[in-house]
Amino acid sequence: MLKILLPTLAIIAIAIVFLSIKLLLKKNGRFPNTHVSGNKAMRDRGINCVQSQDFAQRHRPKGVSEKG
Repeated sequence: MLKILLPTLAIIAIAIVFLSIKLLLKKNGRFPNTHVSGNKAMRDRGINCVQSQDFAQRHRPKGVSEKG
């Protein structure tokens, strides 16, 4: 079991290091914002996030209340 566990852990550690090189070496390194609201080109075209639209639709008033 140890013959499989050690190489597996080594491969995972190497993968984590390779995936985080940009974060480690770049000053103020961060993960990129891949959300629709973080993309200026999509905002300029009027493309919005469906989740935000659904949230707004669920939480807006259902109708006009008449006071009389």
